[in-house]
Amino acid sequence: MDYSDIPFEDCTLGDEGEMLLFALDRVHRQFAWKSGGLDAEQLRRQHAPSELTIAGTIVHLAKVEEQWTALAAERPVGPPVLGPDGSEHYDAEWTQEITLTPEELYDLWYSTIGRYREEWGHLVAGSGLGTVLHSDPGYVATRRRRLVDILEENLQHTGQISVIREAVDGLVGNDPP
Repeated sequence: MDYSDIPFEDCTLGDEGEMLLFALDRVHRQFAWKSGGLDAEQLRRQHAPSELTIAGTIVHLAKVEEQWTALAAERPVGPPVLGPDGSEHYDAEWTQEITLTPEELYDLWYSTIGRYREEWGHLVAGSGLGTVLHSDPGYVATRRRRLVDILEENLQHTGQISVIREAVDGLVGNDPP
């Protein structure tokens, strides 16, 4: 899979929910382009002084999409936040070596964003963005805020990966060709 497999339609006149989902789709395509087509060594390469890797970021963003979408939908979290042992593995992507193959990493991320794009389509319908959530103790927010949080997290890490990718093989630019 690559960035061209992510459905993408321009949105110039959409409502608030459509525009936010368009922005998330666009950053997903940018991230897919910047992180795609790399081998295992390139995905795991660190660039001093940071310990950040593209592989770790792929896993992190898949976990963020699951955790924050689950909170917005007020349902229990599942994989990839929950590991095979049924326990939550927060931040393991930053502290443990990623052992997934490139194909497994890309499948994890693409399947995750595909599921949540569909789920968010339902969550924003009607007045869904204004739904007040109480599923995260100590943090009362709306679905709108959760979606903006997901967008912000994706934007931050896409910027980081852009710098790393340029160091890996010289790929530059903002949008896929």
